[in-house]
Amino acid sequence: MSTMTQTATNKPSLQIKLCAPRGFCAGVDRAIQIVELALQKYGQPVYVRHEIVHNKYVVDGLKAKGAVFVEELDEIPAEHVERPVIFSAHGVPKAVPADAKQRNMFYLDATCPLVSKVHKEAEIHFRREREVLLIGHAGHPEVIGTMGQLPEGTVTLIETEDDARRYERKSNDRPLAYITQTTLSVDDTAGIVSVLQDRFPDIVAPHKEDICYATTNRQEAVKYVAPDVEAMVVVGAPNSSNSQRLREVAEREGCRVAVLLQRADEINWADFEGVTSLGLTAGASAPETLVEEIISAFDARFDVTVEIVRTAEETIAFNLPRELRDMSAQSEKATG
Repeated sequence: MSTMTQTATNKPSLQIKLCAPRGFCAGVDRAIQIVELALQKYGQPVYVRHEIVHNKYVVDGLKAKGAVFVEELDEIPAEHVERPVIFSAHGVPKAVPADAKQRNMFYLDATCPLVSKVHKEAEIHFRREREVLLIGHAGHPEVIGTMGQLPEGTVTLIETEDDARRYERKSNDRPLAYITQTTLSVDDTAGIVSVLQDRFPDIVAPHKEDICYATTNRQEAVKYVAPDVEAMVVVGAPNSSNSQRLREVAEREGCRVAVLLQRADEINWADFEGVTSLGLTAGASAPETLVEEIISAFDARFDVTVEIVRTAEETIAFNLPRELRDMSAQSEKATG
């Protein structure tokens, strides 16, 4: 028999600690706005290279409004070559906008400004003739985009502390510098940086941390909540780097159950048998409606109480491309 407290509703009690901040960051919000405003201004279809953000619910919603998602520009039909094409929030190699220009395409860049900052750092290091190390995950679109800012073979990818220990600099006459993917584990990255700095005391670090504020804040919220709960649910997509890192943080902090879920229908209820306290958060590309869906699913089986645990305030917003600012102003006026 379950040891959980039973209530008058005959449902076991469950306290949900809802992490804040969670969900959409400013870069994701900006990218989605760019697609929606482009559809309003230019009509259907608007093409988007790669998922605008890593969330199926968001992508499917934009598809329903007339966005067409492609992986490469040559997938866009010749008769639609004049239609707008949008680059995703993760950023793209320099070859992509160059290809778009060659094809006479009109494009809008939804790259998160904090990713663009890393791109600029890479270019500055290259101009100053430094060897560039990128701490990140191979194959992630952001990493592909960042490495693609410089000539092929110029950037060395460092994924682990072992990579950092094995790395041999190409020339002792050239300074060394590192940059990082914006959505990494703060703790894992600190370990890699520590190895690099021990081996290469002269290595040049970013002027300001490359891991973005939203990634850091969401991980800190999980670190704060996880020791007080038995289980943690992270709402997000399996290909979302920042969401996967949140699940890993919860595991490290001792949650006996730490799962990443896209939707409520993915919940394995056996995982939560006997659980009386649950942490809940969402990756930076997961909309709040999916968090509410998860809460409703638990509420159907448990007598739920929800406590919001806030560890930081976020007020950052990014400007839209100038081509869409008039549309944004009109939308705000209409809703105001």
